[in-house]
Amino acid sequence: MRTLLWGVIPYVAVVLLVAGLLWRYRYDKFGWTTRSSQVYESKLLNIASPMFHYGILFVLVGHLVGLFVPESWTEKLGVKEHTYHLLSLYGGTAAGILLVLGILLLLYRRRTNAPVFRATTANDKLMYLVLFAAIVLGMVAKLTHASGDGYNYRESIAPWARSLFTLQPDTELMAGVPVLYQIHAVVGMALFALIPFTRLVHMFSAPVQYLFRPYVVYRSKDPRRVGPRPERRGWEKTGS
Repeated sequence: MRTLLWGVIPYVAVVLLVAGLLWRYRYDKFGWTTRSSQVYESKLLNIASPMFHYGILFVLVGHLVGLFVPESWTEKLGVKEHTYHLLSLYGGTAAGILLVLGILLLLYRRRTNAPVFRATTANDKLMYLVLFAAIVLGMVAKLTHASGDGYNYRESIAPWARSLFTLQPDTELMAGVPVLYQIHAVVGMALFALIPFTRLVHMFSAPVQYLFRPYVVYRSKDPRRVGPRPERRGWEKTGS
């Protein structure tokens, strides 16, 4: 079972992620979208959507740092394990609360707005369920082991995650990991496998080039111009 969970399922999730993205791009380009429902309701969406996106961004960055930045690197920077634990605890909890509140508001909006609810698919419901479970399990696992220096997952889960890239997963490292962390990891892998088949696929087409776009120059009306503006060439007027 340990080999299946920590030596097989991670690669199955990656294969489903990559193959699903290729399939979606090849056969469902027009479905590669957030399927925005802003046209039905925007007031609550303008509050919930930024909370959700900022929250999930902070959570993702925290996971990337925790799993793929070795403990020795942070210690060389003068960040001891206790300090890192406190940063991870308070920062991760704040990001998790922001994300959970965003999800709850989005769910409330979908359930109470009839047009938005009718536009909700079975994939959306499954995505919300798995995403919510992954976030809550991670927060519960962190808070359950918050006393003292907490559980140092950078000595077990992080080395195991990095060993996956060598195609030689060290499954023994996961043997003593608390159960809540193990469940959180399994649900997280399931979420990655589901991404290509839900609206979360739009994260792979984020308009990054928008940050580097050229300036847009707007020209105002010349106050020195007098008289009517000359008529532009185009369609003839009706009746002419």
